[in-house]
Amino acid sequence: MPALKTIEIIGGGLAGLTLGIGLRQREIPVVIWEAGSYPRHRVCGEFISGRGQETLRRLGLLEHLISCHARMARTATFFSEQICSREMILPRPALAVSRLHLDERLADEFRRSGGDLRENVRRSAQPMMEGVVRASGRRIHPIANGWRWLGLKVHAQRVCLKSDLELHLTPDGYVGLCQLDGEVNVCGLFRSRTPLPDAMANWRRSFSGAPSSSLAGHCAEALFDEASLCSVAGLSFQPASGSELNECSVGDAFSMIAPVTGNGMSMAFESAAIAIEPLQEYSRGKQSWEGTQQLIARRCSGAFRARLQLASWLQKALFHPRLSSGLIRLVNCFPQAFSAMFMHTR
Repeated sequence: MPALKTIEIIGGGLAGLTLGIGLRQREIPVVIWEAGSYPRHRVCGEFISGRGQETLRRLGLLEHLISCHARMARTATFFSEQICSREMILPRPALAVSRLHLDERLADEFRRSGGDLRENVRRSAQPMMEGVVRASGRRIHPIANGWRWLGLKVHAQRVCLKSDLELHLTPDGYVGLCQLDGEVNVCGLFRSRTPLPDAMANWRRSFSGAPSSSLAGHCAEALFDEASLCSVAGLSFQPASGSELNECSVGDAFSMIAPVTGNGMSMAFESAAIAIEPLQEYSRGKQSWEGTQQLIARRCSGAFRARLQLASWLQKALFHPRLSSGLIRLVNCFPQAFSAMFMHTR
């Protein structure tokens, strides 16, 4: 019997670690190269909704992660400068969990399964060789359709929330609030036509909102944990096609969904699960590398195409004052519209 081929994964985030764990459950040799270390904070909405929970359940990881300082999020409210939505019941509860705990727990599980995790090592991703999977996060786009996009995240206490999940629209972005175990994740996406100022130096201004805004009121007495502050730039939300990628990739490296949907974590887990079986077949010598790449890309494209397109449309609508207020009025009058948009972006 020929020796199993080793799978190398560049990036030890949600997608990379989940893929590594799934392959180790099938006794496939795996090396994960991670430029950073654990535990660490990441810019993220920090809740898992939709099919991501079922994916984790199939891999035997969901109950393990629920014990990881997690809580269930069941309600959501949306705020624009003109109007506030009613409190919406999520069609399916989301699992809210800090990346500080989640990534570390997944890393520990990967090591326990016999995987080789190499922290603080930056593995060159070019050229992508046979047997190497890119799970290193977003593909950097300094300018996307004329806009520069920036993500910021910080944890805080003493934030006044109306619901478990909140979305606050601002003239140049939006800020999401997510109730975690004992603190609130404050995560925002912002855009600019001109070079962005020093975001890390002015992060409080980004999260304060206009003086009379709902965001300012909710965060008026917030105690921010500056150790959790992090940022990410060079974002693009143009839906990718698997046929455009001449490599094997999962998670945001495949395609990044507009954050407004809160489905990025789920897509990371789902894409990792999609890649497990084809990579297992390649490792066992039953599938060529080219065929493996094409199969993973085709399956990811099929699974995510519709939700990526809808998410892109929703994001554009939220940055248009009349359309965003119109969407909030729509879900106030027809709560089933919210349920439909929620389910179709998952």
